Amino acid sequence: MSGGRELGETARLESVFSRGPIDATLNRALRILLVCAAAWTLPAHGETVMAHPPRIEATDPVVAGIMQGAPPPAGQSVMLANALVYPFNRWSFSNMRRLLPTLGVWRGGGVPSPLRLESGRASGLAALQFIASDGTRHAFSDLMSITDADGLLVMHKGRIVFEQYLGALSPHAPHALMSITKSFVGTLAAMLVGSGALKADALVTHYIPELVGTAYDRATIRQLMDMTVAVRYSEDYSDPRADIWRYMRAAGFMPRSSDNAEPGNLYDFLKTLKADGGHGAAFSYKTVNAEVLAWVLKRATGQSLGSLLSSKIWQPLGAQEDAYFDVDSQGSESGGGGMNATLRDLARFGEAMRNNGRFNGRQVIPAAVVADIRRGGDPAKFARAGHTALDGWSYRDMWWVSGDKDGVFEARGIFGQALYIDPKAEVTIVRLASGRAPANDANDWVTLPAFRAVAHSLMTQHKSERISDSAGSSGSQAITDN
Repeated sequence: MSGGRELGETARLESVFSRGPIDATLNRALRILLVCAAAWTLPAHGETVMAHPPRIEATDPVVAGIMQGAPPPAGQSVMLANALVYPFNRWSFSNMRRLLPTLGVWRGGGVPSPLRLESGRASGLAALQFIASDGTRHAFSDLMSITDADGLLVMHKGRIVFEQYLGALSPHAPHALMSITKSFVGTLAAMLVGSGALKADALVTHYIPELVGTAYDRATIRQLMDMTVAVRYSEDYSDPRADIWRYMRAAGFMPRSSDNAEPGNLYDFLKTLKADGGHGAAFSYKTVNAEVLAWVLKRATGQSLGSLLSSKIWQPLGAQEDAYFDVDSQGSESGGGGMNATLRDLARFGEAMRNNGRFNGRQVIPAAVVADIRRGGDPAKFARAGHTALDGWSYRDMWWVSGDKDGVFEARGIFGQALYIDPKAEVTIVRLASGRAPANDANDWVTLPAFRAVAHSLMTQHKSERISDSAGSSGSQAITDN
């Protein structure tokens, strides 16, 4: 990236902020966030170009002095206004409950399901070489720095073969999952459809009559689940006046404007949205669809999202820690991006999805639900959205489905969150991150090739090897989450 292009884009964004009345309280936070994104990720001929970032260790909150001391030094405090801004998000994404009201997802009172750690593979994976989509060569260990990862975990055949933490994240600390939250909500919805508690062909307004006359009038639950609702809503992170920022303020992720002119909670915000054409024609990724689906689940079951997730998935998984949801001013969980969980617990969920819904000695998620997700949605509808890095993919039940020969599917979240599942290779990869740029286009060029290389390496090496399930045998040991 040339310095001229970088400075030019920064100047362009600065000029955008000066064109109209954005509340002064919000102006500075948005300017910093968007200029930061522009400085690291700029479009070139339809591709993503990334400048060489500094070593990630330099932005470790302890090293950088972020939130260190009582009180922290001036300029080193994290608050709601700068929680999404790099490098402050290196701390905030592992400490969201210190910034926002939250609602817990109880893990239950049982012993956590054991995870097995296979020693001897981590160093080999760290040194594994792969070619990124821009033609550059990297080691897998470089992925932590390049994508500002806080934690990275690889499981193969049910065993942890690589696990690393940086910054504020630790094995017992929940991290913001961002839009991976949507995949939990979509899975819950699919489970309820499978049990008959929710009708996929029913209208959204059957469950939420308050949305009559809004974007969701005449939309079906299935269209919500597959993101084919035509809603006039912009999720362009480079535009300070995009609807995504109004959504974030309503959800409580950012400070509200001082005049309080905008909706003050998620429900009121969702009722302001209008249609943008006919439903069902094309995939169009909108976080608000997940929020409406979460609202539907609450109405259909009479439970909070946290309670539903706890009983249906978190307790049966044998999760290590309670998860939690960020909530708005009315105590409503964000189903579009408000879930927080540990690296290992997200791996447990990924392993259940890889194993046709089975984990911890039980069928956690019905096999038919997982099979439907893995079959994917309509690639033609997906292609209309223009995700060039995901050619041939589709979207089903709020999961990203590759349609490739290995059956890869993903849950994805902004700032670099990823749950990558390769059933053929028997591989699950989890990354939690606090990236500089929100959109995943900022790191797909290196992330997807890295994950594919790891899966291919693990699948092809030691084909004749048979690892004993006994603890301590062949370098494998059971770990519990004490």
